[in-house]
Amino acid sequence: MANPASFDITSGVDLQEVDNAVNQANKEVAQRYDFKGSKASIEFSKAENSITLMADNDFKMTALWEILQTRLVRRGVPTKNLTPGELERAANDTVRRVIALQQGIPTEAAKEIIKFLKERKLKKVQAAIQADQVRVSAGSKDDLQEAIRVLREHDFGVALQFGNYRG
Repeated sequence: MANPASFDITSGVDLQEVDNAVNQANKEVAQRYDFKGSKASIEFSKAENSITLMADNDFKMTALWEILQTRLVRRGVPTKNLTPGELERAANDTVRRVIALQQGIPTEAAKEIIKFLKERKLKKVQAAIQADQVRVSAGSKDDLQEAIRVLREHDFGVALQFGNYRG
């Protein structure tokens, strides 16, 4: 009997692309007239998987967030994997927002993916949670392609990436 075909569903962001996008956004902020003389900044922390935005007021924070999102989209970073925190009041009448970067599929989303696949009643398609990813296996490649198609049509709150295909 042949080995079943499988693939892994993962979710994450390329930290180097995030770093590049933050650098580009900082350059744009430094050149924009509406940010002249302001305390606006964007800082990226690889160790904490987070981005910290600092601005003078709520209006500038909104503009800073839009600049960052634009740069991230242009660099191919999925914005679904960004979790913006609440606006916090900081020193010297500034506001701060910490944005967490989602690496891996959260357990709730993984359970939702498995439940979704079971509800679709695809032939012999099995899914299992493995740490921060989901492994999907089936008897034939066609069943796996159908599983990928239905998963792409549904929104699970994170950007899904399909890889590690074994046929």
